[in-house]
Amino acid sequence: MSDQVLERAAQPALDIDPARLLRRIAELARIGADTTTGGITREGFGAADRTARAYLMDEARAAGLTTAVDAAGNVVIRRAAAEAGERPALMMGSHLDTVVNGGRLDGAYGVLAALEVLQTFAASGLEPHCEPVAVAFANEEGALFPQPFWGSMAIAGRLAGLPREPRDHHGRPLREALRRAGGDLDALGTACWPHGSVAAYLELHVEQGPVLERSGSRIGVVSAITGRTVLTLEVRGAAGHSGTSPMAGRRDALAAAARIVLAAEHLAAERRLCRVATVGHIDTRPNTPNTIAGTVRMTVDLRDTDLWRLAGAEEVLRRMLRTIENSTGTEIEVVAETRSDPVSTSRCLRTAIEDSADALDLPHEVLPSGAGHDAQMIADLAPIGMIFVPSLGGISHVPQEDTSDEDLVAGARVLLRTALHVADTDPADAGYRA
Repeated sequence: MSDQVLERAAQPALDIDPARLLRRIAELARIGADTTTGGITREGFGAADRTARAYLMDEARAAGLTTAVDAAGNVVIRRAAAEAGERPALMMGSHLDTVVNGGRLDGAYGVLAALEVLQTFAASGLEPHCEPVAVAFANEEGALFPQPFWGSMAIAGRLAGLPREPRDHHGRPLREALRRAGGDLDALGTACWPHGSVAAYLELHVEQGPVLERSGSRIGVVSAITGRTVLTLEVRGAAGHSGTSPMAGRRDALAAAARIVLAAEHLAAERRLCRVATVGHIDTRPNTPNTIAGTVRMTVDLRDTDLWRLAGAEEVLRRMLRTIENSTGTEIEVVAETRSDPVSTSRCLRTAIEDSADALDLPHEVLPSGAGHDAQMIADLAPIGMIFVPSLGGISHVPQEDTSDEDLVAGARVLLRTALHVADTDPADAGYRA
């Protein structure tokens, strides 16, 4: 055991500042807030998202930390700029962007907790084996630009196969929006972290489900993260007058889209080919009451913890799309694909999280994540660990998303204690890949 570790063991345990963490959560929740619905809209690379990123960087700089934005738009926070690359990083973080009319905690909590842990490290004067780094990944949700996990995919070097000029759901190019966020589409490769540069990645998140609340556990130790395939479809028919166009011979793109919605539901609900299937976005053109829809853009989201089941469900869906084309006279094109394979977390990091929860007398349990997370992308680069705290009512992606203050603080304390353990361990001896 190092002299530094022995010295710290003889002192009162390091702790986060609960009031500071909760203040930041409340302040960030005002950015993009809708006073009518109570929800928050911070679509990735949108105006509210840029404001949230500026708030985060202001808070970090006020704490004496350094901030940078990489080519993919990720916000990277360090104790000192000179530290970059000197030691393997202990990366912590999540995302600031939200779905439309979402909640205040999904992603944002993990970013602010990572900032709090990094600030606590900085104030302690500790010099551990690993450099603690906080990251706010860009465009995790894909609510505006249909490439979820954009920032974490860039860091993991997984953006090579994307279109040269990505566009949002409305056809607008990403290039300018990324530039306004501080990124550079022509330099995306520079956002990739080389293998060996990250010793481990920790992500704290609200569960977004009911398991912890129902069991009474305060902490969730994530065992695996579900895989996800998102297909963005363009259904092309023929627009026409809704009163003068006979039913026979119509090529109604929205009618075809409705069949696709039911086909996706059938995959999961009836045939059980994947765990869940969802159509969450539909954009109809021209979208007027007395005109047959000529074009529909939509997404189909398939999820399962088994890679082969996920691939099988997609194959069946594509066959169903061909059948719908033939029966409706439309053309259905898959214009974008997003894939994140199911991943398991590191056994050693799970143990570190469990030990931290035990030391804090917090009941915990091991569970899988049904939602996707940036950790899935970073798993290509480094071993990952995830910590959950209970979601009140088990709900998320809605204005009512909430977690008690006590649990928010408890989760941050587990993150700090786990980070201290991981950062103090020589990466050569850690075995976190296990």
